[in-house]
Amino acid sequence: MTFEIENVSKTFISKGRGETIKALEDINLTIETGKFVCFVGPSGCGKTTLLRLMEGFELPDEGTIKDDGELVTKPSRERGFIFQDYSLFPWLNVLDNVTFGLNIAGRPEEENKERAYKYLDAVGLRDFATKYPHELSGGMKQRVAIIRSIINESKSLLMDEPFSALDVQTKHKLEEQLVNNWRQNDRTVIFVTHDVEEAVFLSDEIVVFSRRPGRIKKVFKNELPRPRNRGDHVFQDFVNEVTEEIDESEDD
Repeated sequence: MTFEIENVSKTFISKGRGETIKALEDINLTIETGKFVCFVGPSGCGKTTLLRLMEGFELPDEGTIKDDGELVTKPSRERGFIFQDYSLFPWLNVLDNVTFGLNIAGRPEEENKERAYKYLDAVGLRDFATKYPHELSGGMKQRVAIIRSIINESKSLLMDEPFSALDVQTKHKLEEQLVNNWRQNDRTVIFVTHDVEEAVFLSDEIVVFSRRPGRIKKVFKNELPRPRNRGDHVFQDFVNEVTEEIDESEDD
């Protein structure tokens, strides 16, 4: 099993008023190797906090998080992390930014370029391969940073609302690329989103959080066959079911 989360709680002290804020309370969750799991729930329910704890950016106040049996106490190269705010190396062009991790890992350079161009084609950025970050729009930079993370070969990929600022067409293309990459590489993906339709399209399991302090309210098994059709009535029925569970969380 990849991640074992046992009795995890986390509290913060707000910088403004100095008040105590309990972000997570008694989280217990097991995420098996190779699963695609989405976290959903009301704003401020601790989804991102748990993701950061799983990466090792912060430590829980109570409980433990283990990755393949090892206690998570710091970030690891085996766990890729995509932030809401993206960063690129300003001295590298688009192609070199995308292939940076693969090159560092010692993979063949031509093979890395071929993979990179495939992803750049999918999001309309092939013609910008030789451009530098300062020559790109904000949306283009986001796409490049996402592609760079997706094609790297970390064992797990933790993603914090990576597609939220993209237009719908680009978002759908990247979702499809992410699913294809995940299926080819048998990696574990944990994905935070506010978009229930996105969660249903991507996931094997959907974890619904209660409002703060965040607790796990329900875990949905997503058994819809792949590839998934957003227009299918069964797909939309499942979207509605998960949405209703989140709405009930808001009222708790």
